[in-house]
Amino acid sequence: MNFSHDTELTLRAAGALVNSDRVGGEHLADQRALDDYLRDWGWTGRRDRDPEELAAVQRLRKRIGRIWAAADDEQRTVDEVNALLSDTRAAPWLTRHPEMPDWHLHLASVHDPLAQRMGAEMAMALADLIRGGELRRLKVCAAPDCDAVLVDLSRNRSRMFCDTGNCGNRQHVAAYRQRRARDG
Repeated sequence: MNFSHDTELTLRAAGALVNSDRVGGEHLADQRALDDYLRDWGWTGRRDRDPEELAAVQRLRKRIGRIWAAADDEQRTVDEVNALLSDTRAAPWLTRHPEMPDWHLHLASVHDPLAQRMGAEMAMALADLIRGGELRRLKVCAAPDCDAVLVDLSRNRSRMFCDTGNCGNRQHVAAYRQRRARDG
């Protein structure tokens, strides 16, 4: 299934947000780290740059993580996404920008608080996934020592490992070494 560019980007940004405290410690501990995340993922609009804003984004991170964890239960996921859409007062409207000339949806005003805008965008991207019957694309890394999340956007939904800790390569090397030891 093909998703729109903004849906894929937002799903990846949601995964990166969830992973920001799952691999290698806390990566959203201060304003500078939040600034880096927002720049890396292209978030724009109102910024308060205060402790309350950072705390709100960290709470959103936990909430998106719970949605990821519920992905094997469609009804529970739908309930969580609907609640997030409601809580963020998502109101879709079409727009485009010089840096993104294709039409895309915004779901909150640029004047709304950061976590509210992020939550609305992430909830809508997750709703697109649900509507397409593609919840199984939300995964947790298959490496036994990793709990990072990933969005499997591969054509055949075969991606198993995250990009955060070189997990796929480590697992393949371990399997290779195990086969060599067994075969002698």
